[in-house]
Amino acid sequence: MAARSHTSLKKQPAKRWIRDVTTDSTHPPKDLFTKSASEIARSLASKKVSPKGPASGMRMLTYFINRAGKGLSATRRRELEKAKGLLHERIESGKARREHKAA
Repeated sequence: MAARSHTSLKKQPAKRWIRDVTTDSTHPPKDLFTKSASEIARSLASKKVSPKGPASGMRMLTYFINRAGKGLSATRRRELEKAKGLLHERIESGKARREHKAA
């Protein structure tokens, strides 16, 4: 068996795709994600924060949770997941209203 050189064993630095991401679709207020689940959901569902609607706010919340990763405490993660649930309810009720109007 041939011996490998030490250079081939070095771990490649992880690519940080996040620094290349720019968005102007949502404008969350400072420290929004430190508030209660109901405040987060209400704010992310508003047209002022998410001009494209609550689904855009849901994407921002999911992005934040994924980006925070292991750095989130269990308590904060539970609160953010609760906010996702509340936001999901708002999205679904909006869909139901639109379908009812169309009928």
